[in-house]
Amino acid sequence: MTHHKAAYIEQIISHLAKELQQAMAAASEAHAAATDDQSVAETQYDTLAIEAGYLAHGQSQRAYEYQQGIIAYKALAKSLEEHPHVEEINLGTLVQLSEDEQLNKWYFLGPAAGGFSFKVHNFTVTVITPQSPLGAALMGKIVEDDIRLTLGSRQLDDYISQIA
Repeated sequence: MTHHKAAYIEQIISHLAKELQQAMAAASEAHAAATDDQSVAETQYDTLAIEAGYLAHGQSQRAYEYQQGIIAYKALAKSLEEHPHVEEINLGTLVQLSEDEQLNKWYFLGPAAGGFSFKVHNFTVTVITPQSPLGAALMGKIVEDDIRLTLGSRQLDDYISQIA
């Protein structure tokens, strides 16, 4: 099976760009609400403008994180062009665990957008980050290494069947 990581990264960047647009629009709306004449406090208990200000800040922070994710994926794409061969799991590696072979499910270790999934032909790719429990457990491993991980009340005992 051939994996086209550049196409996967473009799909992830496209997802992040859509999220960025939504976050920027939400931040703009919240900023407008915070500075609107209707939001001026009439009593000491009137907190509409303050709440809208906090919301605007949070949305701006989300937008910044999406921007940083896009930058990180562009840098990763360049790095993968320069170093296409994978020996151990690190950023930019596709990983399949033995339990996921039947489902044709893969994990893509990326710098951002953890949890984002997409379908390619007859398999599913889910983005995980090194900050996630599974991502942290996979970093530096090679094919046939064991993975033992506790996720909430569930114990994951598996091994790495393929990397690309």
